[in-house]
Amino acid sequence: MDGVGFRLAIGALRALAFVYDVLTFPVYVILQRPWRQRQLSRRIKGYIFDVETDRPNDISIDVKGNDITNHFSDPPPPSKIAKAKPVTQDTKSITYRSTSEPNEHHIILVRENLDTMVKMFEYCSKRYPNKRCLGTREILAEEDEVQPNGRVFKKYVMGEYRWKTFAEVNVLAANFGRGLRELGNMPRQNIVIFAETRAEWMIAAHGIFKQNIPLVTIYATLGDEAIAHGINETEVTTVVTSFDLLPKFKRILALTPTVKTIIYMEDQLKTLENTDGYKEGVEIIKFADVLKKGAQSSLVLKKGAQSTLVLKKGAQSTLESCPPTADDPAIIMYTSGSTGVPKGVMLLHKNLIATLKAFCDAADIYETDVMIGFLPLAHVFELMVESVCLLTGVPIGYSGALTMIDSSSKIKKGTKGDASVLHPTCMTSVPVMPSLFWTGYRRAYREKVSKGSNVKKVIFKFAYDYKTKWKRRGYSTPLLDKVVFAPIKQIMGGNMRLVISGGAPLSPETHEQINNCLCVTIIQGYGLTEYVQRVRPRLYPKSYYDQSYGRVGAPVSVCDIKLVSWEEGNYRVTDKPHPRGEVLLGGDNISAGYYKLPEKTGEDFFEADGKRWFRTGGHHRKKDLVKLQAGEYVSLGKVEAQLKTCPLIDNICVYGDSTKNFCVALVVPNQQQLVDLAKKKGIEDKTFEELCIDAEVEKVVVQELADHGKKSKLEKFEIPAAIKLVTEVWSPDMGLVTAAFKLKRKDIQERYKHEINRMYAS
Repeated sequence: MDGVGFRLAIGALRALAFVYDVLTFPVYVILQRPWRQRQLSRRIKGYIFDVETDRPNDISIDVKGNDITNHFSDPPPPSKIAKAKPVTQDTKSITYRSTSEPNEHHIILVRENLDTMVKMFEYCSKRYPNKRCLGTREILAEEDEVQPNGRVFKKYVMGEYRWKTFAEVNVLAANFGRGLRELGNMPRQNIVIFAETRAEWMIAAHGIFKQNIPLVTIYATLGDEAIAHGINETEVTTVVTSFDLLPKFKRILALTPTVKTIIYMEDQLKTLENTDGYKEGVEIIKFADVLKKGAQSSLVLKKGAQSTLVLKKGAQSTLESCPPTADDPAIIMYTSGSTGVPKGVMLLHKNLIATLKAFCDAADIYETDVMIGFLPLAHVFELMVESVCLLTGVPIGYSGALTMIDSSSKIKKGTKGDASVLHPTCMTSVPVMPSLFWTGYRRAYREKVSKGSNVKKVIFKFAYDYKTKWKRRGYSTPLLDKVVFAPIKQIMGGNMRLVISGGAPLSPETHEQINNCLCVTIIQGYGLTEYVQRVRPRLYPKSYYDQSYGRVGAPVSVCDIKLVSWEEGNYRVTDKPHPRGEVLLGGDNISAGYYKLPEKTGEDFFEADGKRWFRTGGHHRKKDLVKLQAGEYVSLGKVEAQLKTCPLIDNICVYGDSTKNFCVALVVPNQQQLVDLAKKKGIEDKTFEELCIDAEVEKVVVQELADHGKKSKLEKFEIPAAIKLVTEVWSPDMGLVTAAFKLKRKDIQERYKHEINRMYAS
């Protein structure tokens, strides 16, 4: 389609849309009441009252600045808002506390005294005994598929989801816990789960909880040394892993002298033929065999009962079921460790239950929902979202990046991905893990659009702009959603309504794009999962009414927020018009500290006002800021989040030297985008590697980042003045990013210190 034809097509669509607007506008105004939508969207952030004026402010986290911001606004009806109020205030600090009402499942946790994960799941199994609980997609075969270029890839032939009910999962969990006891793992003796997210992971975790055994969680994507560190520090003798990870763990055994037993979750197609190469004296057991051992001892390990069992070494011992209390450790979670070796964060049962209450209050999930689970259960974010689903009777079907959508790499051409079979309504996602969802999804919908005719492309572009305009005014566009965006929505099965994003800020541009194209509501939790963008559709069932982008909402209901002045950074609670400072968190959700690190625990955690508090400054406030020579502060994470929305950038690490007046950046470019950009500038017949060392290409990329940074409203001093194009993709195995794909700044800077020096010298 030439330029004239394009303009004529757009003109015709605009004329048609104008007629449609004139005819339908009164109907939409009456049915949708957009002024109400806009009003609630502005006010939903959560309110406090200014002590001097007694006027209501909203308290919220701004994604772009990572600061708490307050804005005066008129108070909505008290029953319709999520409130927060200052409970203490002086010249150095302000403490805010949520006064929002708990939702029904939060109330159930309190009323039924469900103060441990064991009590919570026992309640679920009794309330929903015959409902679907955990589902696994059946893999029927693996076949060779010849590609157009002649290459051969292995693809799965897949069947339907196979489900276990709540009652069945509870029995399996009990059997697994008892099986561990028979194998000699005693209460309060740590055990590791080192496996991908799957139904067996959740079954094993709840079995471990039932026997008051602390669960050590380690990301499956961590490097060997980091994995060995977590295992050795916790002195575990038993590791639960998967068939796929056995080869990796074979190497790690040489570094973990305490490990005596490996329990592996079986593969649907392959079997373990031999155990050659594993360290002598290590017993390797199938997951199913542990369940069988536990089932055989089911009559003698009832709660409170004592009985004599024959253990694996032939010794007689009296065992007693040992359910945990609220103050017992549930999880030792080894964080991905953006600096140094991973730290073990100790989470008590009461910490998990408090966080579960907060998640229940933050987003409504209904019994009619279906969740697709794929993020690492080794992280508390995914574990808590899935626990909300269990509490509300929502089935969880497990998936992975290789099988999620029809175009995923392991799905045979012409067959369906997991989402197309499961038809989920809700899911979690982490924007900093592009290989898992957002990149795959965006690629899939771009392919759908690009395969259409030029006319279809014009219609899609017009429809997207039209929808964006009316959504910002508070209207929905049901006709467009059904006619234009329905094929895009089908990528995730057609029923998706809610995506909970966490771990890092989702850029406003990506947030709006996915929201509009996928026709879903995206809510964000950011900042150690204690801030969640509020969505309370039960008040107004027809709409999710927080439609803002670029912020992640008010503090959650179980957690006090304290702002403390940070003098060095000129962040003070007395700043006008908005108080600023380091964010401290206090409440029952706060961790017991770091495992075997009393000094570090003392630095970051403290007790005051009858609460346990955590200083967040070392994580995502102070150390994210760099002061340049002229005195300007640059938030590195904020700049990276904005620049990563540029299609040219796959990853980026911004660096600032306090003796210089500008920033530099290490850039992992998108290979195809870089090649296309070079061609536009007349640079051809060069490989990707050659382009990355070409000085002219570097200049072009610097200009592209400058233009994109200006559009993203970055200050001039925040935009990198020099860059180095990096050909290698940063991965956890390289030690340059964490298992959650967060940058390990010190490691990146050490690896590329010569390039950084060169950029500043230039």
